[in-house]
Amino acid sequence: MLTPRKSLYAGALLAALLTVTPATAAPAPSGPAATFWVDPNTQAARQAATYRAQHRWKDAALIDRIARRAQAIWLNGSNPAPTVRAVTLAATRAHRTPVLVAYHIPHRDCGLHSSGGAGDAAAYRAYIDSFAAGIGPRAAYVVVEPDAVASLLAGCPGANARERHALLTYAVTRLAALPRTRVYLDAGNASWIQDVWYLASALKSAGVAKADGVALNVSNYRTNKETSAYGRRLVDVLGKVVPGSHPHFVMDTSRNGNGPWQGTDAWCNPPGRALGTPPTTRTGDALLDAYLWVKRPGESDGACRGGPGAGQWWAAKGLELARNAKG
Repeated sequence: MLTPRKSLYAGALLAALLTVTPATAAPAPSGPAATFWVDPNTQAARQAATYRAQHRWKDAALIDRIARRAQAIWLNGSNPAPTVRAVTLAATRAHRTPVLVAYHIPHRDCGLHSSGGAGDAAAYRAYIDSFAAGIGPRAAYVVVEPDAVASLLAGCPGANARERHALLTYAVTRLAALPRTRVYLDAGNASWIQDVWYLASALKSAGVAKADGVALNVSNYRTNKETSAYGRRLVDVLGKVVPGSHPHFVMDTSRNGNGPWQGTDAWCNPPGRALGTPPTTRTGDALLDAYLWVKRPGESDGACRGGPGAGQWWAAKGLELARNAKG
């Protein structure tokens, strides 16, 4: 289960980015050597500034461990083009590559904590067209629809499998056609769908053949070791299910520094977790294109364990994740 992004935040980000002078630098590379763009307007950045104003220097330094690292921008409004354009232009100026998340599929999160999404298939295709127009010729990594494939296999009331696969295929194909965009279709996490042949077949139906690979562990806590092993198994099978393909994977390491919590509702604001490997393309694994911070550390999974609503900033959780981090 994931967390929705707030349109208020997107508007604030857009306003902040549009104040920057026009780009004159060459675009950042979108391939394996990419260096990721750091959003200057995260809740973590604002929290660190607040702590400094209060002379809470230790807390500010902890939150800076989040704020000063690249995190994904989630887009879930009907017209993402203005924000996507502003982000990719800002990244281009900085010789960096942004990470974006398309998160607007109909029946999103199967009606649970992050419910929402486009009203119908036509609205979703219009959303993807807007998303692609916002990127244009600039570099980007795009994670397509976290949980959308795996949740169908696990059971997603209200979602039509054939329609969802067709919409995901549209999204992957449309975004992959852009000249400098790398596309990763979400494939859940290592603890979810254990039958990788079953998952690979669903990913094939969802258009993975057009993608650069799959995204794993988004908003989850599975370790690098577990996720890498699962990823290698999955892409090996995908290479057989989709002949001629050579898929890779990316991994969300934003909160997996201490691995998963062993207990009830381990996905929702579990205690004692830690920041994981900082975002980088230097993975040491030819099949693993990047460690990414897709889920923004410090944002709540939902109204559980004393947290605020899904997607809202929770300073205490951000401090805990940073304090527990190993590096």
